[in-house]
Amino acid sequence: MTPDPDPPTDDPPGRHLDLGAVGRFVDQAWATEIVPTLHDYIRIPNVSPIFDPAWAEHGHMARAVELVRDWCHRHAPAGAVVDVLELAGRTPVLLVEVPATAGATAEGTVLLYGHLDKQPPMTGWRADLGPWEPVLEDDRLYGRGGADDGYSAFAALTALQAVEEAGGEHGRCVVLIEASEESGSPDLPAHVEALADRLGAVDLVVALDSGCGDYDRLWVSTSLRGVVDGALRVDVLTEGVHSGMSTGAPDSFRIARHLLDRVEDAVTGRILLPALFADVPPEREHQLAEAAAVLGDDPAFDLPLVPGARPDVDDVVALLRRRTWEPTLTVIAADGLPAIGAGGAVLRPSTSLELSFRLPPTSDPGAAVAAITDVLTADPPFGADVRFELFGTMAGWDAPPTAPWLADAVTVASAASFGAPAAAMGIGGSIPFMAMLGERFPAAQFLVTGVLGPASNAHGPNEFLHLSAGRHVTTCVAAVVDAHARTA
Repeated sequence: MTPDPDPPTDDPPGRHLDLGAVGRFVDQAWATEIVPTLHDYIRIPNVSPIFDPAWAEHGHMARAVELVRDWCHRHAPAGAVVDVLELAGRTPVLLVEVPATAGATAEGTVLLYGHLDKQPPMTGWRADLGPWEPVLEDDRLYGRGGADDGYSAFAALTALQAVEEAGGEHGRCVVLIEASEESGSPDLPAHVEALADRLGAVDLVVALDSGCGDYDRLWVSTSLRGVVDGALRVDVLTEGVHSGMSTGAPDSFRIARHLLDRVEDAVTGRILLPALFADVPPEREHQLAEAAAVLGDDPAFDLPLVPGARPDVDDVVALLRRRTWEPTLTVIAADGLPAIGAGGAVLRPSTSLELSFRLPPTSDPGAAVAAITDVLTADPPFGADVRFELFGTMAGWDAPPTAPWLADAVTVASAASFGAPAAAMGIGGSIPFMAMLGERFPAAQFLVTGVLGPASNAHGPNEFLHLSAGRHVTTCVAAVVDAHARTA
């Protein structure tokens, strides 16, 4: 993590805090308080509203919120206020306000962010695993949502408790846990507006919903990609017809495949629309090389490829650049295609494909939508009815220059907790809240980190939380908030 533009200070923040004592407190809290509660949390199928429109009636989200709220009531530092805030028709947010310790000199607020909604179950889980049944195996806690992002509220409050128990300091802190992140955070802007006075002047954001290149050090996320999500629909017939008797009528899937070739090179995966690209800043290029040096030479280091398969890039730097600063396309769902064994010998009337475009952090989602729509719908082959229905967009995020105190604190924290230097890289996914916060608090510093490392498989089958990484990240958060409290 490279500070800019000033050199590191001679008095690294964090040295005043006994990080050994912090680590011991954190380890005990994880073993006796956090892991047992995460077992209960994993059992709740509180999928995000986009996947369960009847979430309020089903009550799973309310159960998850109650579980986390009750834990926070029991474990929040003295003087903290724990609230669940609700707005009509929206998922709730959990807010914990923690007053500053007596010796803190920082005037701004530390905002610690996470979410408690989950992705849907998905298929492909190991025979002895499942999304809603926690399984502890070695240092891994399997089950949906533990790593993404159920641990975040517990880790945030435990870090603050640990600071106080070890004689450290923290400024005013607000823990904000939302319940719609996996749907693109549609409910969060309204909550942030309603809570503006209680959030205060945020000058440090700690987000615990990100990833890590390995489990051996603190990884700081320096950028997040944006998203364009929508459906390409191709209609050719008014009804299905016998596939052997309909030769001459174009197949809707073939037309969809042809249209995708307008936006993506099917061989290399490279996007063909200039509007979806952005320049990579020199500092980020440097971080790509540094991260690759840590991760090794195998571009498949974190990919569960079948035997014989290989990535579509040749080295780790190219993989990280593709994953963080280049646009990509994934077909994530389809309609009009029967399951194998259920389809007849029929030329289907239509094909719909849900397209998820990931965008570079600084690209313009609006320009991307216009370019995608224009190229997919212009001059439709054989006069087919072609439409692109936009489902939503998210802006990406690129971290501001890192203040020297934060760079120093990260260095001290990673060395003390993990026993290894910190590392930095961009993340291929998105956290909608980060772009929103960057606009709202332009002077804020950001520590975006998390436990989603190799094979942890957030959103997919066999998701797990790496427990050692969770403990170490919690200790690092404590060190950073202590360092922040000592800034003037």
